[in-house]
Amino acid sequence: MKNKELHNIKSTGFKTPDDYFDSVEEKIFSKLNTESVLDSVNTPGFKVPDNYFESLNERVLNKALSEEKPKVIPLFSKTNIIYVSSIAAAILLLFNLSIFDSKPTFDNLDIETVENYLEDESISTYEIAALFSDKQIDEDIIIDFNFNEDNIEEYLLNNADIETLILD
Repeated sequence: MKNKELHNIKSTGFKTPDDYFDSVEEKIFSKLNTESVLDSVNTPGFKVPDNYFESLNERVLNKALSEEKPKVIPLFSKTNIIYVSSIAAAILLLFNLSIFDSKPTFDNLDIETVENYLEDESISTYEIAALFSDKQIDEDIIIDFNFNEDNIEEYLLNNADIETLILD
C-alpha cells in the first residue's frame, strides 16, 4: 500500500456480519416487546425520612429566624485607602508635571527663531526699544562690552548702511 493511489483501493476496510442490516430491526423490536424496563422496577428509589413533611415548616422557620451574621467586608479598609490614595497621588503628579506647560520661556527659545520672527514681522527698532524698560538695561551689561569710540565707529562702518542712519 506504499505506492498505491487512493483510486486504486477497492476495499473499505470495514466488515459487518452477514445479513446484519436485514435482521437488525427485527431484533430490536422483539427485544422491546418482550422486556419492559418498568416491569423490573419494584421500588421507586427515593425514600423520605419519617415525619419529614410534618417538621418541615418548623425547620424552615428556624433557619430563617436564626441570627447568623454574614461575612462583612469593610469598604474603608487600610489597603483600600492606600490604593485609592496612591492612585490619587499619581494623578495629581501627572497633572502637575511640566510636560503640560506649553508656555515658552526664554531659556528654551532658539536665537535663530527669534531672529527669523523679528525679520519676518518687520518690527522696527523703536518697537523693540519700547519693550525694554530702564531697569532691564543694567550697568553690568554695558560694562561687560568694550564700548569705546573706535569700536563703535568700526561697527558702524562695517555693518550699518549710512543712508538708513541718515533717514532714521
